[in-house]
Amino acid sequence: MGARVLDPTFTSLPYRSLGEAALARAAELGASHADFRFERVRYQELTARDGALQGAGDTEDLGFAVRVLHAGAWGFASGVVLTAEEAVRVAETAVAVARVAAEMTTTPVELAAEPTYDDVEWVSAYEIDPFEVSVAEKAAVLIDWTNRLRTGAAVDHASAYLLQVHENKYYADLSGTRTTQQRVRLQPGFEAMGSGADTFDSMASIAPPVGRGWEYLTGGPQSWDWDGEIEQVPDLLAEKLAAPSVEAGTYDLVIHPSNLWLTIHESIGHATELDRALGYEANYAGTSFATLDQLNTLQYGSPVMNVTGDRTVEHGLSTVGYDDEGVATQSWDIVRDGLFTGYQLDRSMGAMHPELNAGRSNGCAYADSSGHIPIQRMANVSLQPAPDGPSTEELIGRVERGLYVVGDKSWSIDMQRFNFQFTGQRFYTITDGELTGQVRDAAYQATTTDFWRSMEAVGGPDTWVLGGAFNCGKAQPGQVAAVSHGCPTSLFRDVRILNTVAEGGN
Repeated sequence: MGARVLDPTFTSLPYRSLGEAALARAAELGASHADFRFERVRYQELTARDGALQGAGDTEDLGFAVRVLHAGAWGFASGVVLTAEEAVRVAETAVAVARVAAEMTTTPVELAAEPTYDDVEWVSAYEIDPFEVSVAEKAAVLIDWTNRLRTGAAVDHASAYLLQVHENKYYADLSGTRTTQQRVRLQPGFEAMGSGADTFDSMASIAPPVGRGWEYLTGGPQSWDWDGEIEQVPDLLAEKLAAPSVEAGTYDLVIHPSNLWLTIHESIGHATELDRALGYEANYAGTSFATLDQLNTLQYGSPVMNVTGDRTVEHGLSTVGYDDEGVATQSWDIVRDGLFTGYQLDRSMGAMHPELNAGRSNGCAYADSSGHIPIQRMANVSLQPAPDGPSTEELIGRVERGLYVVGDKSWSIDMQRFNFQFTGQRFYTITDGELTGQVRDAAYQATTTDFWRSMEAVGGPDTWVLGGAFNCGKAQPGQVAAVSHGCPTSLFRDVRILNTVAEGGN
């Protein structure tokens, strides 16, 4: 493991003195709680197409925020001028906002008590900071990928991309907690595009985004098998272009983690955010069928279903040491043996519902920049494998008539996270336990509880993959967060399959 230390170009910034000035002023003005958050988030994106670099860009978001509780109401303000005078002004603005909000707040905000963490540091698990690798070297990798993909007869065009984020954050509050953190994440990928006699389609990498560094692309033990996938994709695309259209009906499904992660995200991850269940997201992104009265009574899925919320798993996109309210991150049950048992919480929700998580937050507060207030945000929500569970091949072998689903594509789910349909990159027919070729135009449709109750088996640890996304959206003003979802290959019985072409004509 390479050295993982806080970036000295961040630690040289004056965040400690700014935090002291802001918090002292908030206390003088009577805030019962105040926190100060200083962030520098660096983004770099490269794209290539058909053997040429198409674009490269670097951006940096640097600033600080003050959040206060005053007279039972929240106040928030942010700034970008790094002086003590500005820190004081921002604190005063936050208190002024809280005073206005207090006139409209019918239920005073309370925060769950949390331990104090005095000057702690945390750095995510990576070996090579991608920002220390030259743009020329990274561009050469992407260009090479597109050139190699285009050697396939079925490939007309090929594109590749690399998104990278280096995030530093300092947090301090009136209780004495101070945390300094750093995490790196990246999302590489490629896509091959081609046309058949009467159709156009594409085939993309199924490599997940990760909380790793440049080592993910170098071919070593920490790397994805990019060479193997690039070699396979042109032939997979050719097969897909020539494949017959699926016959609609009921099928057993064996779903690979590269597809199932997204179904978990939409039908479990968002559904078990407590703010959504309480209706706070109703105006923008909907509510949830998993309401408080369902906790510990709703049979969410079959007895083989065990789902955790986890902000500690190594290389997870939502993994961090401490959240944006100074809470040490945790792992907990959301579904245990198929029963709905837990929500994702922040400190105000922990105080509001002392029957949940012993009245504490489980570390799910996050803001995507210093310009935004922290909100309750998704942990890495993952379906656990069976300790001695079957391989993917064994799961396929249990199916007489079915489909094997690989890779994510499009999705649709209603505002209560209940009715959904998902497509995939590749659907293979299964006949008498054997894969018998791809079909096209397929989507699986179900309600959340019917789908998860139809899960007969989950694969073993060797089938488990940590997938995820960089672009989960939530809140008004909108915020974007990265989150991972691990899962094993899993077997579902009697799931409805739609023919998307036929449905498109209705």
